[in-house]
Amino acid sequence: MHIDLSGRSALVTGAAQGIAQAVALQLKACGAAVQVADIDGERAAAFARSNGLSLHVFDIADRKAAHAAVADVLKLSGGRLDILVNGAGGVRGQVGQAIESVDEAGWSAIFDANIHGAFWMAQACAPAMQARGWGRMIHIASGAGLRPSLTGIQAYTAAKHALVGLAKQLSQDLGPHGITSNAIAPGFILSNPTTQRQWEAYGVDGQQRLLQSIHTRRLGEAQDIASMAAFLASDHAAWVTGQVISVDGGRS
Repeated sequence: MHIDLSGRSALVTGAAQGIAQAVALQLKACGAAVQVADIDGERAAAFARSNGLSLHVFDIADRKAAHAAVADVLKLSGGRLDILVNGAGGVRGQVGQAIESVDEAGWSAIFDANIHGAFWMAQACAPAMQARGWGRMIHIASGAGLRPSLTGIQAYTAAKHALVGLAKQLSQDLGPHGITSNAIAPGFILSNPTTQRQWEAYGVDGQQRLLQSIHTRRLGEAQDIASMAAFLASDHAAWVTGQVISVDGGRS
């Protein structure tokens, strides 16, 4: 199977870190014209410069900023936007804690990053896709969107479950316009400083237990997610929508 995205225009959010970066590079390698976005301008800029990608720095949780950024994307792409990858998210530096210790700011920060922003991005991108009768929305969820999280962060689990629900709802709402919407639920992948710290905190015994729970007996790589994203962005996945695809080495 050859995946050819030539002539397609893509926007990938969360490009300051591993999975979204791998997705952006894979889409580019398949021929798409890729633009990237992140709130972390410094790290995202280094990635964008080194790979010849246009960068948009804004907070996806800010509805006005999200819509303005998509308008800029459309200007640069000649008015078309075919592929949206909602790769932004994460735990925002938080760690697991007792439920009684969770404060409003911490809870809201994770929802802003993982679900509120995903909706504003989908809302902003949908009209351009509808106008052409073709579109792909790919949402990077998590195994925590299907079951309790290994991080122990209640807000992260709840937000990723919400993202799975959003992916399915958008599939129903936008499917008649030729737009698919799917979620990818990655397994444990060492793709950023947070997951690296989490891995180290398990210790040798905990690491071995995790590896033994994965059928392939290895951790995932960002490229594993990028390959699935490229498939979902292609014409080969034209009748795949409303799905949550676990890419986790069989752990699920």
